[in-house]
Amino acid sequence: MLLGIILIGAGILIAIYPPLLSLIVALVLIFTGIAFVYLGYYYRKASKKFENPFIDFFFRL
Repeated sequence: MLLGIILIGAGILIAIYPPLLSLIVALVLIFTGIAFVYLGYYYRKASKKFENPFIDFFFRL
């Protein structure tokens, strides 16, 4: 229920101030990018300890 109220409030704020939508989308994309960079770093670091063909195949950079 709290999540619904937050989403309704966010929808109202976006309707009142449309540039807020672009800020929200930009923040989501930035945090998603940071998460992928961190996961890549973590798996690359883990691959040095354990041989895993999945890691070698998908993280060859």
